[in-house]
Amino acid sequence: MRYRLLYLVPVVMLIMAGAAVGYTKIMARIGSGEPPASAPAEKQADRIIVSKNDKTMYLLRDDRILTSYRIAMGADWDQGHKQREGDERTPEGTYRIDWRNPNSVAHLSLHISYPNKDDAEQARRGGYDPGGNIMIHGLPNGWGAAGGLHRLMDWTDGCIAVTNDEMREIWSLTPDGTPITIAAEWKEP
Repeated sequence: MRYRLLYLVPVVMLIMAGAAVGYTKIMARIGSGEPPASAPAEKQADRIIVSKNDKTMYLLRDDRILTSYRIAMGADWDQGHKQREGDERTPEGTYRIDWRNPNSVAHLSLHISYPNKDDAEQARRGGYDPGGNIMIHGLPNGWGAAGGLHRLMDWTDGCIAVTNDEMREIWSLTPDGTPITIAAEWKEP
């Protein structure tokens, strides 16, 4: 009987892993649902700051913090600025929110304009792909129930992740064109 269990446990684990992958692929196709409406212009952020060491993202208006969020980042976020495709680092520098995706594989997403000219030039000189598609996003579609537990580890490929409820708020408060500064460390002025 004990030997059957030795075979049964790995089989059950493989089935569960396959179901989780299948579920994620199905949910990725379903999308995030309807995005929230934009907040009134006078309540929207005019700047975003990400402090990597503090794992915190701040939305500001007129140099005052409107709100802040605990974040998850790329698995190698603490290895410095993103250098190339696949390095799992979160970029550092000043960028813009240049477009949004309501049908993302994660719950809503705001695109960060990485790579900028300097990033692209450094990659060209080094002969490698700088990567791209760096986003602020919620959890993968279908996994929203995990809520804040996702912050227990840095799991993205370089993106900035928040809970789905937070992403809905960020979506409504952040217009396209908003500047975003991602810094190793940032202290409130």
